[in-house]
Amino acid sequence: MQNPENNIESAVHTNDGFFKAVFSQPEHATAFFKSHLPPAVVARIDWPSLTAISGSFVKSSLQQVHSDLLFSVQIGERETLLYLLFEHQSTPDPAMPLRLLGYVTEILTRHHKSHGFPLPPVLPLVLHQGPMTWNVSTAFEDIFELPDEIATAILPYVPKFQHALLDLSRFDPASEENDIRLRIVLQLMKLARQKELLRFFQWLAGYPARELPDSILGMMLLYALHSDSDLDVETIYTSLSANPELEKSTMSVAEKLKAEGRLEGISQGISQGISQGISQGISQGISKGLWVGRIQTLQEFLDLKVSPCEELENLSIGELEGRHANLHRDYEARFKR
Repeated sequence: MQNPENNIESAVHTNDGFFKAVFSQPEHATAFFKSHLPPAVVARIDWPSLTAISGSFVKSSLQQVHSDLLFSVQIGERETLLYLLFEHQSTPDPAMPLRLLGYVTEILTRHHKSHGFPLPPVLPLVLHQGPMTWNVSTAFEDIFELPDEIATAILPYVPKFQHALLDLSRFDPASEENDIRLRIVLQLMKLARQKELLRFFQWLAGYPARELPDSILGMMLLYALHSDSDLDVETIYTSLSANPELEKSTMSVAEKLKAEGRLEGISQGISQGISQGISQGISQGISKGLWVGRIQTLQEFLDLKVSPCEELENLSIGELEGRHANLHRDYEARFKR
């Protein structure tokens, strides 16, 4: 039987891969920052100048619960850095301001070594996907216990900053006025964490198909199916039946993904195991199908040719685990430096 810890690890890396696949694209990153930074800052930024900077500033010990992206933009003639941290651990982190101070210091230290002074301001923003509401302070000074009688005198010696926060547990797409695609992506990430993906696709039926190009729809399908092994394409079609245009568009994208072998591995192992009609066959089929799905998803995120299901199905579970381990090392090397 599959180790439950592998399910947790797979979910973490699925979230991480989807986050980076979506928000490393300038158009989606721009929409996100425009919606969640102070209006006075948004108005002054030259958004066409937004550029992703390679590398991660999350330490290896925290990579199970965090991933990050760094961008450079111009405000007038000056460079500003936008730091987006994706936090998907199970509970709010009261040490987040302290952790962010370390990441921001690392960013500025690298910038100083490469460019010298002056340093650009770094604006950190945390995207929280955990199931619990974020109920701890976003201000660095609040993690100190200062004696009341001398707090005012001590505060000038304490680093002062706070991070912006989007808490998906409180995210309400009906009250948001931001980019429609971004609204859809954030709602997907919220309901994936809550294990309510069926409700997500029922909700999605209220949006016109033209708002979802094939590229983003394909990423969403892969993410949803990989996040919930009980979900299948037919169930998604049924959920979208109230919107025939979107249902047709989704079917078209799914067929393309099937033809490329990207969807089959997520569900085929399950159906194979069930058809064998014995418990061992079910366990083996599910396990193999999940490994195939993981391999194909990592290949997708790494922009590699996706292995056909027929090729992967002929491998043993041990061989599939080995191939997944090699891909995972490539994934770590590319995204987690």
